Amino acid sequence: MSYVPLSGEAIIKVQIVIVVVVVVVVVVAAAVVAVEVEVVVVVVVVVVEVLEVIIELVVGLVVKVIVVIVVVNVVVVVVKVIVVVVIIVVEGVVVVVVVVVVVVVVVVVVVIVVVVVVVVVTVEVHLVVVVVVVVILLLLVYNN
Repeated sequence: MSYVPLSGEAIIKVQIVIVVVVVVVVVVAAAVVAVEVEVVVVVVVVVVEVLEVIIELVVGLVVKVIVVIVVVNVVVVVVKVIVVVVIIVVEGVVVVVVVVVVVVVVVVVVVIVVVVVVVVVTVEVHLVVVVVVVVILLLLVYNN
């Protein structure tokens, strides 16, 4: 086996991933309390980000996964809409309120996705930070 020493930049990226994983674990714990559905989506995002950094460290290529992140965000919207539809069927009285919540969540998520894509395209911000911000914003929006 050959040993390849990591550069300073690579070590920093590994540290960033560790910090992000810790932050996301806390977010996941909050999501489990608030909405159980959120956990799968958050874990998918973390796996995507960890894979991105591993590929970058091993191959030396910068791999952008904007499309995957956008798809994951869309899944969040769809899952939440399904959950809310079930609530509508069970609680026939609160149809209007629940529908308004769905519309707000969908609009905000679309805005967040557009902002994320613009930020990643214009500024070389690492996607790990962007994803954590998106997940936290989604939780805040959905909990309010």
